Amino acid sequence: MSIVIENLSHVYMKGSPFEKKALDGVNLSVEEGQFVALIGHTGSGKSTLIQHINGLLKPSEGRIMVDGLDLTSKETKLSEVRKKVGLVFQYPEYQLFEETVEKDIAYGPGNLGLSSNDIENRVKKAMLMVGLDYEKYKGVSPFELSGGQKRRVAIAGVVAMEPKVLILDEPTAGLDPKGRDDILGQIRKLHKEYNMTIILVSHSMEDVAKVADRIVVMERGKVILDGSPVEVFREVNTLERVGLAVPQVTYLVRALREKGFNISQDIYTVKQAKEEIIKALRGVHND
Repeated sequence: MSIVIENLSHVYMKGSPFEKKALDGVNLSVEEGQFVALIGHTGSGKSTLIQHINGLLKPSEGRIMVDGLDLTSKETKLSEVRKKVGLVFQYPEYQLFEETVEKDIAYGPGNLGLSSNDIENRVKKAMLMVGLDYEKYKGVSPFELSGGQKRRVAIAGVVAMEPKVLILDEPTAGLDPKGRDDILGQIRKLHKEYNMTIILVSHSMEDVAKVADRIVVMERGKVILDGSPVEVFREVNTLERVGLAVPQVTYLVRALREKGFNISQDIYTVKQAKEEIIKALRGVHND
């Protein structure tokens, strides 16, 4: 299951006074099982790009291949593509509408012509995958849940469709710190335990540093950086030039290095920083 994007461009309202080029010659590939973070400021093209991957938007130019299916071909059924690629929009809890959690999650699988037993099994599995107890929450109204729980239900509704690729657009937006950590933990679990390919759209460096194996940075419709977190976070000047930054802990580590601490520069999570600082302090103590 791979995604291949070739010379992709997209122009909104072409030929009108409001014409805007949102994507400009994007080339990108995502292999099965990768966890990719897509970052950039508002207007950089992130949301436009992900809406091409499951066929919600059509390219002005270029080609997109998903699991061997050419999305630009008239012969390709987009319904088949959307079974493979699940897309969770920002604030997905606003799309909850059923009277119980179980019914809401079952809505998508119910449109696939599955038996009631298969639908129930999918709901149970999806709830397990996002960390919701089936017996405890199945009969509860989703509107009685906390913000983080609502978001889990919304994600479970997409996961129940059993996509091979899960795309999440700002999944932690508006949540408190615990809710953010819980959601990121569940997304990481989907990737690790179920080998699901994840594309996470975010503007939070701290979030992507915790979970992503690869980071793609966009600016004005173009990909300007693409690499591992270590590789991307080394490009401090480039990130700051486009109004982004590295994680705050990375700035702390740089300041400590300037003070003479023997600490690796390739640190971008609090856990890494803690381990390095303890190691450095032990070294000073032993000396």
